[in-house]
Amino acid sequence: MNNLSLRKQLALEINRKIWNNLKELHPLKQLFWECTLRCNLHCKHCGSDCKRMAAVEDMPAEDFLRTIDSITPYVNPNKVSIIITGGEPLMREDLEKVGLALYRRGYPWGMVSNGLYLTKERLQRLMAAGLHSITISLDGFAEDHNWLRGHPESHHNALEAIKMLVHEPELTWDVVTCVNRRNYPYLDELKTSLYKIGVRQWRMFTIFPVGRAASHPEFQLTDEEFTGLMDFIKEIRKEGKIHLSYGCEGFLGKYEGEVRDSFFACNAGVTVGSILIDGSISACPSIRSDFHQGNIYRDNFMQVWEERFRPFRNRDWMKKDACGDCSFFRYCEGNGMHLRDENGNLLFCHSKRLAP
Repeated sequence: MNNLSLRKQLALEINRKIWNNLKELHPLKQLFWECTLRCNLHCKHCGSDCKRMAAVEDMPAEDFLRTIDSITPYVNPNKVSIIITGGEPLMREDLEKVGLALYRRGYPWGMVSNGLYLTKERLQRLMAAGLHSITISLDGFAEDHNWLRGHPESHHNALEAIKMLVHEPELTWDVVTCVNRRNYPYLDELKTSLYKIGVRQWRMFTIFPVGRAASHPEFQLTDEEFTGLMDFIKEIRKEGKIHLSYGCEGFLGKYEGEVRDSFFACNAGVTVGSILIDGSISACPSIRSDFHQGNIYRDNFMQVWEERFRPFRNRDWMKKDACGDCSFFRYCEGNGMHLRDENGNLLFCHSKRLAP
């Protein structure tokens, strides 16, 4: 705590009180649908280990929409954002059908895509179905992006998708970059390139050791590089040309309030829920360990949301091992749920990687 200013400590205390109140209320604000595990890429860092031919079949649209109809009486649809993810959502031919059904029910919906299959015609059909937001992944310049994504046309198509979005003012969209040891040295060049083509919203995350990434420890930034990344994000935010933020991955000590739009909080199971490919009711889809609380094929989603998410809302059970005597625990509460293994053990701590 000694490396935090008094002002920052006070701000964190205020945020903690707001956060505790939010946990009591736990309003469902964002719902992810893992609509497929099929993917047209083979990314080296994929947390889901997706493949072109997935072992698990796509969830039928009717099953998902039936669950949405069971949720609707308990929420204001206009205030629940539905994010369609995968795998690669564009592998599904009925995406527009599902999107239009959500739009007619009053839900704003968006998607996360690698952009490989996003043609101008497909984008227009998605927008006609009520597409509200979209995120495109771009992990550097051509050589490094294609290396990480495992496809020779990946960078070109992702860039073309971004250029299309620049001309769609009705859409909320951003670009997300997975920072790794190969693209870290030229992030400033990448920022300039993105700015020139019209990107104004940019997010970054770092690789966490889950899925395929667990077999590639060399992807991880060194502690010095990780600290350098935080300083880079701070400077770009001060510059003000492009709005850059770090993902909601973990508590960042002295960088809290300076590299994101809000203080760290793992919203999984508090305001964020998910329906996974097999019907499992979970929270953030980045969580690959089995913290599922139910299944839509045997349980009512809202009943599960109200009654079974206590491990997400009271995280005292995380105060062990590296977190046991940490003075930051009152603000961090054990880091993101996606950074816990099947036994609830912490994979790594962000704040401990940062220079004091």
